Amino acid sequence: MSEHNEIFTLKILLVVFLILNLATTSFLSLRIIELQRTLDNQTSQINKLSRQVSQMRDELSFLEGEIQSLPSLFTTSLSEIYSEVKDSIVVVRGKIVEETPFGEEYISVQGSGFVYNYSGEIIIVTNNHVVDGCINITVSFLNGETYQAEIIGKDSYSDLAVLSTDAPPSELKPLTVTSSSSLKVGQTVIAVGSPFGLAGSMTVGVISQLGRTISESATGGYLIADVIQTSAPINPGNSGGPLLNILGEVIGITTAIVKDSQGVGFAIPSDTLLRELPYLIKGEQYPHPWLGVKGINMNFDIAKVMNLNVTYGWLIVEVLTNSPAEKAGLRGGTHVVNIDGTPVKIGGDVIIMINGTRIRNGDDLATYLERNTEPNQSIQITVIRLGQMLNVTVTLGVRPIAG
Repeated sequence: MSEHNEIFTLKILLVVFLILNLATTSFLSLRIIELQRTLDNQTSQINKLSRQVSQMRDELSFLEGEIQSLPSLFTTSLSEIYSEVKDSIVVVRGKIVEETPFGEEYISVQGSGFVYNYSGEIIIVTNNHVVDGCINITVSFLNGETYQAEIIGKDSYSDLAVLSTDAPPSELKPLTVTSSSSLKVGQTVIAVGSPFGLAGSMTVGVISQLGRTISESATGGYLIADVIQTSAPINPGNSGGPLLNILGEVIGITTAIVKDSQGVGFAIPSDTLLRELPYLIKGEQYPHPWLGVKGINMNFDIAKVMNLNVTYGWLIVEVLTNSPAEKAGLRGGTHVVNIDGTPVKIGGDVIIMINGTRIRNGDDLATYLERNTEPNQSIQITVIRLGQMLNVTVTLGVRPIAG
């Protein structure tokens, strides 16, 4: 009986062993299948990535070829632009009469200009400082033909002037003027004009900065606002010529009124021209907004002397009599201090915002007013006064006529 039980037990153990072995084998088989599937999937992904890498190499090779061909394409494009615009750009000449102890003396002046069609009226656009006070004005085309011209309208505050000419329609090939509102620093620009009398000269550069201000004696101390700064060489004789984008469209009017500005050129933005043309074409004065203050840029040293924690903005030094600023209660400087050997009038309001827009300096202030406001408009100016921030509402006036 005992022997029989032992045999039975051995049989049971054998069955259990076989069952466990079968289960283990099945589990291992399933695991192997699972691993094989994972391996197949990873192999598929590796093959897919290999194809993508190969495709990217082909694309990179293609792009390298395209990049190598860009200089010739760019040169061709510039040549094409010049061919399209050269006949629309003129040399503007005139004479200024000066009284001397020996009688009248005639001084020749020269600049550039371009043809433009404003609402069906063909005009020549140039700088005010080129033709201001001139007689016997003429415009000469690249083919050598010269015709008389007359001033229709001008604005010393923006250094713009428009002329009429008796040139025949066959000579008048207008350029396209587009908005300058979308210009970006670094954008390629082209200037065409007559530097030093060299008619039809073309230079290329980039936009170096936007919203600059420049001064000119004819403005009576006011700054010309919202000016484009460019690396394209702008020399005497270029003044009044077009600043173009790479499509050959006018985005500015070059001006060379800043003396000794080597390597730095300036242009009046096309938006200023488009904004003023409805007035200039009728010989009317464009109404520039007027705040009526004089001041200086804030800096660290001034802020330290005034015990302020604001190092940016525009410090009001003087509020003009009967100006919008005076009527609104803006305050000018109260006393003079010496900062690094320079007398500075401090104690006035520091303008830091207009209508919620940050004002970092005088360029920002002048540009904001010129771009975004008009006479009789009320604006909110945020100032720092005696260490406290407050808002002042000012109703702008019309800037007095220069001269």
